[in-house]
Amino acid sequence: MEEIVNKVANSVLEVFDLEDYYPKGIRAQIDISQWLLEGLLLKEKDFREQLKNHDWTQYQDQYVSVFCSTDAIVPAWASILVAVHLAPFAKKIINGKNEDMDAALYEELLPKIDYSVYVNKPVIIKGCSKKPVPMRAYILAAHYLQPFARSIMYGEACSAVPLYKAPKSN
Repeated sequence: MEEIVNKVANSVLEVFDLEDYYPKGIRAQIDISQWLLEGLLLKEKDFREQLKNHDWTQYQDQYVSVFCSTDAIVPAWASILVAVHLAPFAKKIINGKNEDMDAALYEELLPKIDYSVYVNKPVIIKGCSKKPVPMRAYILAAHYLQPFARSIMYGEACSAVPLYKAPKSN
């Protein structure tokens, strides 16, 4: 009987796993509608009073996304005012939801990676993840890998989809 050889394990294929770079930390979301009259109408005096009385310490060292879940027309300053109250406590504040936060965090960290280790190598951007890696992170990873990698694929080694192949140099 012939020995089974794991060609994937023996290949020069480099795996770029975005989960390895997933920023650790608690994500929290603040829905502004909780401070609106019937979730729709912002009454400035009441809004400011509720923000003043809110326990902001619960967001200590957290990544906080600020959004409004209703169809209310909320003035821009309302989200900014929430952010001002959060600033002494939160690690990072964005307008949006948790997926937007994850995208923002990847946008900060991906440019700082040393991609030179992937020079002239076939790279697969690992596709399946247990953590909520946003699509924007995958697109950015491909963008940063492209100048270095010989080829870029997406997915798993056993079923990768080719995305890019560097032109042959003379």
